[in-house]
Amino acid sequence: MRTIYLIRHCQASGQEAEAELTALGRQQAQQLADFLLAKPIDVILSSPFVRTVQSIAPYANARSAAIHTDARLEERILCAGPLEDWLVRLEQTFQDFHLALPGGESSQAAMDRAASAVAALLQREWQTAAVVTHGNLMALLLRHFDGVSGFEAWRSLSNPDVYEIQMGQSGTSVQRIWREA
Repeated sequence: MRTIYLIRHCQASGQEAEAELTALGRQQAQQLADFLLAKPIDVILSSPFVRTVQSIAPYANARSAAIHTDARLEERILCAGPLEDWLVRLEQTFQDFHLALPGGESSQAAMDRAASAVAALLQREWQTAAVVTHGNLMALLLRHFDGVSGFEAWRSLSNPDVYEIQMGQSGTSVQRIWREA
C-alpha cells in the first residue's frame, strides 16, 4: 500500500507565485510539521510557488529531507484577468469540466496536469509521500482520486489542509485527516 498526504499550503500574503506565508501561515507551517512528524514520509513533492515550499519547509528541515518541486502542481489559472464574478465562474468550471475561461485552464486540463505529476511520482520508489499544492488544484486532485469531489470540496478547504490518500490492491481511499480550525 502507498500513501499520499495531499497538503494545501498555509495562509499566504497573496496569490502570485512569489507570495510568502503570513506570520500566521508560518505558525501553521510549524503546526503542520509537528503533525506530520508522526508520519513516515519518504518523499516530498511541492508546487514551486514560495507559499507551498514554505508550508512544508519546517517538516523537511526537521527530517533533513529534500523538497522536490514540480510545475505541474502550480495553482490553476482560472482566467487571464480579474473577474468580478470569479466565484460563480469557478463553480461553473466544476460543473463543466471542459469549460475554459479566456486565458484560463479547464478543470479537466488542470486535473490532468496535476494527476500527471502524481503519476510520475508513482513511478519512483517510496511508500509514503507528501504532495503540497494549492486549493483549486487540490480539489481537482481529490476528484481524480475519489471521483466525486468538486466545488463544495474546494469551498470546504482550509489553509492548511491535509488529506490522506491510500492506494492498494483493494482500491483507493481518501480521507481528510487534518484541517485548520
